[in-house]
Amino acid sequence: MSKILAVPPAQSQLQPVSGRSGLPGVGHVLEYIRDPLALMQKNWDRYGEVSWFSMVGRRWVAVLGPDACQEVLQNKDRAFVNGDGWSVLIGPFFHGGLMLLDSEEHLRHRRIMQQAFTRSRLENTVDVLNPAIDSALDAWTPADGFRAYTALKTLTLDLATDIFMGGAEGSTESEISSVKKAFVDCVQAATSVVRYPVPGTRWKRGLDGRRVLEDFFRQYLPARRSHETDDLFSVLCHIESEAGQRFSDEEVVDHMIFLLMAAHDTSTITISTMMQYLGQHPQWQDRCRAESLALGTPAPSYADLDGLDSLDLVMKECLRIVSPVPVMARRAVHDTQVQGHFVPAGTYAAVVPHFTHHMSQYWPEPERFDPERFAEHRREDKVHRYAWEPFGGGVHKCLGMHFAGAEIKAIMHHLLLRFDWHVDADYVAPLNFTSLPFPSDGQPVDLRLLATS
Repeated sequence: MSKILAVPPAQSQLQPVSGRSGLPGVGHVLEYIRDPLALMQKNWDRYGEVSWFSMVGRRWVAVLGPDACQEVLQNKDRAFVNGDGWSVLIGPFFHGGLMLLDSEEHLRHRRIMQQAFTRSRLENTVDVLNPAIDSALDAWTPADGFRAYTALKTLTLDLATDIFMGGAEGSTESEISSVKKAFVDCVQAATSVVRYPVPGTRWKRGLDGRRVLEDFFRQYLPARRSHETDDLFSVLCHIESEAGQRFSDEEVVDHMIFLLMAAHDTSTITISTMMQYLGQHPQWQDRCRAESLALGTPAPSYADLDGLDSLDLVMKECLRIVSPVPVMARRAVHDTQVQGHFVPAGTYAAVVPHFTHHMSQYWPEPERFDPERFAEHRREDKVHRYAWEPFGGGVHKCLGMHFAGAEIKAIMHHLLLRFDWHVDADYVAPLNFTSLPFPSDGQPVDLRLLATS
């Protein structure tokens, strides 16, 4: 049964936000995990752009469609904050990360962090990525039913360890395994129904994982402070803003935990999706491979990667079909409105780009794989400024999006030069939304060594 979130102020002419509470105790969390698009479509059909639903013990305003998303993400009246929104989901595990900061604190951290993602640093990163990717792919054994997502998750986390930590020299295989498990536990705790440290729950595993990660990074911090190297861990220890501001030890640890999660999880999802659709559409796989072969090098530069136009189209389309971050969390710190609906202070908001990316009003045949949508002669993403928003918007737009694009293209370039793969045309990935979306079957592909490799 529908209820209103709050009564709008008298004479405000604002509409109330309508919605429903879902199942007692769990709200809509199970519906979301099963199929967030179906849940949001139901809300859209019943209530339109703005509605409320219950999740993790709180009422959330669902912000649907590009107009509503733009209003909240641009946040012109500064009513919405990031930190309080994300904190209720992942705060205990990723507190201190750039995404969880606001106002002057966020601005200070972002100004410092920008120095870690300059073009020259990205160029150096790509130079380091190439041999690391090549070496990691030596361990792949082509076979029918090869679990691409599982292998890619190992690959991207190994790359993140190499690029961000210089390989974490001196660490044992057991330590690295515990770090990988800790990251998974922290991410999956976000949608935990039981949000207390009860043994055996995802929440407790997430809290334990955070402690493992803190201990791991603190162990290596003194060496990174004492000697500057090219890995991100060292860079964070030494960079400073134009005003001379630097990160404290605790801030470096917080950022490393968040960045290592963000850098490997979202890239893994996108590369896995790309492998699926290129396996189902061999003409696009051949087209992308032809451009990679035309570069004439297995070790492309950052500029070379920019020239892989077909791969760029495929990447953008896969970011649309499966948004690595399907929902962006916010919280209202004072009374405000979204698309003429009254949103009282304290309300949590779920901005859902994943829904926008599947709206037929903006994307003809939205479930069809069609990279040409992003080609210059069509540019369906330009129909609305927020029709395509995988990296968010406003002052919190993802700072690492160019790094992510370079890493994804570099990995795909190496895959295309080394392998050929096929995925059944009828295959639909069984996406699990317990945390960030991932294929619960490991993403099977029929993988073969390329005849010319």
